[in-house]
Amino acid sequence: MASPLLAFTSAINLFILYLSLTSIVEAHNGGFSVELIHRDSPKSPFYNPLETDSQRLARALRRSVIHAYHSSLHSLSSNAPKAEIISNHGEYLMNISIGTPPVPILAIADTGSDLIWTQCKPCAQCFKQDAKLFDPFFSTTYGSVSCSSRQCQNLSGTSCLKGGVCQYFISYGDNSHSSGDLAVDTLTLTSTTRRPVAFPNIVFGCGHDNAATFDAKSTGIVGLSGGNVSLISQLSSSIGGKFSYCLVPVLGSDVSSQMNFGTDAMFSGYGVVSTPLLQNNDIFYYLTLEAVSVGNHRIEFEDSSLGTNEGNIIIDSGTTLTFLPLKLYAGLESAIVRMVRAKRVNDPNGVLNLCYNALSDSIVPPITVHFKGADVRLNPLNTFIEVAESVLCLAIKPITNGAAVYGNLAQMNFLVGYDLEKKIISFKNTDCTMQ
Repeated sequence: MASPLLAFTSAINLFILYLSLTSIVEAHNGGFSVELIHRDSPKSPFYNPLETDSQRLARALRRSVIHAYHSSLHSLSSNAPKAEIISNHGEYLMNISIGTPPVPILAIADTGSDLIWTQCKPCAQCFKQDAKLFDPFFSTTYGSVSCSSRQCQNLSGTSCLKGGVCQYFISYGDNSHSSGDLAVDTLTLTSTTRRPVAFPNIVFGCGHDNAATFDAKSTGIVGLSGGNVSLISQLSSSIGGKFSYCLVPVLGSDVSSQMNFGTDAMFSGYGVVSTPLLQNNDIFYYLTLEAVSVGNHRIEFEDSSLGTNEGNIIIDSGTTLTFLPLKLYAGLESAIVRMVRAKRVNDPNGVLNLCYNALSDSIVPPITVHFKGADVRLNPLNTFIEVAESVLCLAIKPITNGAAVYGNLAQMNFLVGYDLEKKIISFKNTDCTMQ
């Protein structure tokens, strides 16, 4: 006869399973939304109230250049087990929880990273974090992933050295790394309605050896790429392969961006344009860029060294700037210079190529990005940014190696919807502060 304690524990676990299944059914029937917290917003633990907007922007631009550089290296060698997020220099954060009972994790969200991972006890080497370490011993739903499992075999950088338990290793562009046990546990997201949405048996990395330049306020990474063990891929059957986000302008707003999952994440109607989504046997999401227009002047994508076939630009929420092939960028810059009459100046941060002395964005010419089947008319806030008092710079840079990148400044105040079943991405000009 079972003991009362065992019976009580079993009842609790059955109740937790019921809540998890209820959450998944709700996700099937409509969906849910979570906050995406920009690292420089007042809601972020990284926020420094003593910094000016220009100082925050300067740091974001420097992070963007590093991020894009390592993304280019990865695109040249897609089999390398290297994630494209550069430690805690990611741009957006998500609050998630792992285990039963749930342990809160402040995770860096990245559409260019595959694995979900957090630091775990026992920790042979851990970077300092303010929150307590996740201890798998106290989670009633924790389990190890075997070396023979599909999840282990589908993830680059795994090995089998410890009693048949799959070991993962992931490294970053600044030589940071995380390694440990590949495991499964319940992952819980807090929706914007404050109701927890739980998903059992989510694969994640339980890191026992982590060396990084992470800040003590962050505790891990949540991969949002198209890779086999990303959060998006693992939730795919529950959310119908559908998600979207609406990124608010970072500076001057204390409203968080939202990420939406499930059928409610999709949108249609007037002003919506859609383009094919490709993954090119990679973890990144690729679009086909055909041209860029300044006013009525159209500059075609013609750089054969970087590819003119399907899927020639990565769409990435983790990179601030947009990076274009050198020839396309040169044509874009020349067209802007011909149209803008303001005085050219240098970027005081030494990052951006084209800057003007101007008091407002009224100097900004109309710029349209022509994806295959979708013309996206950008707003001034998407193309020019104020990097110092009365200095406006083009938020686009040239890149000489690897794939082009469509960054998050270009996506702000747009609903961006991913339908992985139909393999399309949609855009709708939107005031994201009102979502």
